[in-house]
Amino acid sequence: MILRGRAPAAPVVERRTPSVPRLRRPARTPRPLWRRLLSAALWTVVAVCGTAYALSLLVPLWYQVNDERLLIVTSGSMAPTFEAGDAVVLRAISRESDLKVGQVVSFWPVGSDQLVTHRVVALRHLPELTDDPETGERVPKVDADGTTVTKPYVFTKGDANATADPNATPITRVRGVVLGVHTGWGWVLQWSTSAVGRAVMLVPPLVAVAVLEVLAVVDSRRDRHRASPAADGRFDDLLLD
Repeated sequence: MILRGRAPAAPVVERRTPSVPRLRRPARTPRPLWRRLLSAALWTVVAVCGTAYALSLLVPLWYQVNDERLLIVTSGSMAPTFEAGDAVVLRAISRESDLKVGQVVSFWPVGSDQLVTHRVVALRHLPELTDDPETGERVPKVDADGTTVTKPYVFTKGDANATADPNATPITRVRGVVLGVHTGWGWVLQWSTSAVGRAVMLVPPLVAVAVLEVLAVVDSRRDRHRASPAADGRFDDLLLD
């Protein structure tokens, strides 16, 4: 006898890929106290030295942007107005009218390339001298209409000196007028621009950054080792029946 009816339903096969349990990353191991203190000290070195180096570049640059200059005082001829080790703020001059008696100016004395900073005690016009072609002596220069040619000069004196400077200085050799004084800045600027100062500001932070990088690599390797399945026996979680 043949039985007629529905064909048996085909078995349903689940074709999903078996899921593998994911390893949960363990929490980062807390660093010991000495390790945290060492990192804090190294970052402090980087911050302090980096800030000092940046200031040694930016402070003079800021004055230059404002058409001013910082000059380091190396002698005490202007004491007590300012002394060796101070820094003065200098503004360049372009006209004779920029100068007044009582101002402190920086200038190159005639025949010298060493900058001097003294107070103006007089402003005068003196004859411009030239060599006489016949005698070779220095004589006043005369223009075409017979008028003696003069040039403006400054007479200067150091506040701590008993007498005025021996020679008058043409205003063309005046570098600028002193606007202000920063006590003690001179020594700092001189040290910061020296080879020793540059080394002190640059070498320690570079060494500190290198040590921090080494510590970071060591910590990363230690964390990976602790997180590996072989380290905590988690291979059993990956086995399928």
